[in-house]
Amino acid sequence: MPNDRLPVVRVAAVQAAPVFLDREATLEKLESLVADAAAQGAELVAFGESFVSGFPIWGSVLPPVDQHELHQRLFESSITVPGPHARRLGDIAAKHGVVLSVGVNERASHSLGQVFNANLVFDRRGELVNHRRKLVGTWHERLTWSHGDAHDLEPVDLDGWFLGALICGENTNTLAKYTLLAQGERLHVATYPPAWPFDQRTDAPEYDLAESIRLRSAAHSFEGKVFTVVAATVLDQDAIDEVARGDERIEALLRATPTVSMVVGPRGDIIAGPPADQEGIVTATVDLNEEVVLKRAHDIVGTYNRFDIFDLRVDKRRHSAITTIEQDEDTAARGRDGSRTAGERTGSRDDSSLFDLSKKEVSRDVR
Repeated sequence: MPNDRLPVVRVAAVQAAPVFLDREATLEKLESLVADAAAQGAELVAFGESFVSGFPIWGSVLPPVDQHELHQRLFESSITVPGPHARRLGDIAAKHGVVLSVGVNERASHSLGQVFNANLVFDRRGELVNHRRKLVGTWHERLTWSHGDAHDLEPVDLDGWFLGALICGENTNTLAKYTLLAQGERLHVATYPPAWPFDQRTDAPEYDLAESIRLRSAAHSFEGKVFTVVAATVLDQDAIDEVARGDERIEALLRATPTVSMVVGPRGDIIAGPPADQEGIVTATVDLNEEVVLKRAHDIVGTYNRFDIFDLRVDKRRHSAITTIEQDEDTAARGRDGSRTAGERTGSRDDSSLFDLSKKEVSRDVR
């Protein structure tokens, strides 16, 4: 019997612009880019933050009173999960035989005022295997996106890949990163926005988005001994024109902090990327076996930690706007006037059923 070997994976980070706030055209462009990546041998194809169908960059350069029209368009171009556009993304993954990771604006099913910054992972069969919502919007993003949760904050096996994903600033969140690593993450997707205008004070440096991405990606890869696939969305001229509307200062701000995509190795080194042009596909072949020897030095979720001292607990429940308690069978058996059934009146209810029900409640609470 052959010895165990971890997978060797061909990965692709797509740095591209969506068709700004146009869902159908963006999905067509996405399929074309997936086909290009698959033709280059990619098994994993990753797109950037809110690729479907655009990042709300206007939040950093326009006052809130001037954002309503763009927000309306973002809402109209968002998707529901599950839903027909999510199914189409799965079909694209299946058609090209790839694992597809893509950032989307996800519309809540119950409220027109709630949009999530979500990342979806589809396996080679087109099944949705991971559905994350960004834990917290960063800075101006909170005017657009609601808080997410820790549902699916876990790596997906995918025949030994143990693929995890974090969205933008989540890659700064030490506990979120550790949560993925502690569940066995070996391959990491980090998604990022197209720009980040942040500080226009004359005595302070502007935020260096590309360097911040590199630092965070190298840190996670080095600490966890994992490969990180960094995929960023791009602002094209159409998007800049739509947001700036002829204002030269705003246009300059949108161009001042360009993004970057790359693949980072478990030593924290860049092994592929960034792309030569503003839009491009960064590919690399990664050998997950490299983790084994490197973890002899630092295994922060194993021998290089003290679980008798530190204790991290994560609530993975997906919280809803309302919890309802439906009528149970015993209540349904009562008359309309609330009278008891004959069995209840005589006290003949089976005690064992009471015990079973209590066990179910305990199990639900523990989860």
